[in-house]
Amino acid sequence: QVQLVESGGGLVQPGGSLRLSCAASRSNLDYYAIAWFRQAPGKEREGVSCISSPGDGTQYADSVKGRFIISRDSAKNTVYLQVNSLEPEDTAVYYCAARYRTFSLCRLGDRYEYWGQGTQVTVSS
Repeated sequence: QVQLVESGGGLVQPGGSLRLSCAASRSNLDYYAIAWFRQAPGKEREGVSCISSPGDGTQYADSVKGRFIISRDSAKNTVYLQVNSLEPEDTAVYYCAARYRTFSLCRLGDRYEYWGQGTQVTVSS
């Protein structure tokens, strides 16, 4: 089993930034494609970004392209989501999720079988 823990959320003003972290216990995240999803109140869950395994290719939703960056730090067994130029519409609970390496570019529509509990991002003035 892959246990994922998100952190780094918080309250920021519009235009601000955060770095969200997705860390794993016992499992080596290098062997997993990792995706970030978010869910805002009253809305369906939305795929935000993913990073492939192997190869570390990335994908982004159109709504965050150019503002968010996903990256992997193998030494820390952690995947990050740098969220910049935040807008109130970015307010949501952000979740990371994992699926075993696919040897292809990750897709936000892929099935991710392991999920963390989420971290809250609130963008408000």
